[in-house]
Amino acid sequence: MSWAVAFVVYLFISTSTAQLQVGFYQNSCPNAESVVASVVRQATLSDPTIPAALLRLHFHDCIVQGCEGSILIQSPATGNLEKDSSNHAGLRGFDVIDNAKAQLESQCPGVVSCADIVALAARDAITQTQGPQYDVPTGRRDGRVSNIADANNMPQVRDSINVLKSKFAAKGLSDKDLVLLSAAHTIGTTACFFLENRLYSFSTNSQSDPSINPSFLPELQAQCPQNGNVNVRIPLDRGSDNIFDIQILRNIRSGFAVIESDAALYQDDSTRAVVDSYFGLFGNLFGPSFEQDFAESMVRMGSIGVRTGSDGEIRRVCSAFN
Repeated sequence: MSWAVAFVVYLFISTSTAQLQVGFYQNSCPNAESVVASVVRQATLSDPTIPAALLRLHFHDCIVQGCEGSILIQSPATGNLEKDSSNHAGLRGFDVIDNAKAQLESQCPGVVSCADIVALAARDAITQTQGPQYDVPTGRRDGRVSNIADANNMPQVRDSINVLKSKFAAKGLSDKDLVLLSAAHTIGTTACFFLENRLYSFSTNSQSDPSINPSFLPELQAQCPQNGNVNVRIPLDRGSDNIFDIQILRNIRSGFAVIESDAALYQDDSTRAVVDSYFGLFGNLFGPSFEQDFAESMVRMGSIGVRTGSDGEIRRVCSAFN
């Protein structure tokens, strides 16, 4: 990211997240951000799929009850915790968060929240995949509630574009945020389970989703054959699944979106205009910056429902309330 982009993102952060602040731990735990970055870097070296998992973990935390770490709670194992929801199936990266928390507790006991670790780890995951570097406002505290029912209204792969827009708006996120946060699918994979309907029983009028590029449909069906193993995973971003870049939006424009919710972004005037805005004739020189806008949307998402001040707690371990 250029210094100009970084400066613009800084200005955005300084005016939009008054409850949080960049460098919140600079006096109370000066190495907090470098410890998290180091843990994420080492985890990525061991498992290149971890960045996508950490990015997804942050989204799933924030989009339910806000960015307050409730997704991390695993004890007591009642079966009724937020993490137990089928809408969170396949979430990973908890061990990375726990590792960072353990190191920070040894240096600064009771100071750095698990919610902040999740937000920082998502930023560092993006950096590890050649994405933008940006400042993350911190100062979140951890929530004290984790309830499976709270995850009932999460965005779904098969939601219509109007439902997706409505769910994001309910969290204070715009149509532009919907496009940019969906573009996080530039890294990572999905299971064939989420493509079954799109490929083989889309509607009464069409066996497969007609928005799929005709040259892409056989490729998807070969990767996810009918009545095949629904747990097989395929890249979300065709041709660029391990690198953070704008290719995901190119694919969406061209009918190469893998999942239905990504394809839906190009079937609505408002979200299609956002996608197209990054591909104008002079886009690289005078158009909006995809990386800058993505960073701003991440910061905006990271401020949803935060607990600050005396609200919430600083957990001793991330998987259990104090």
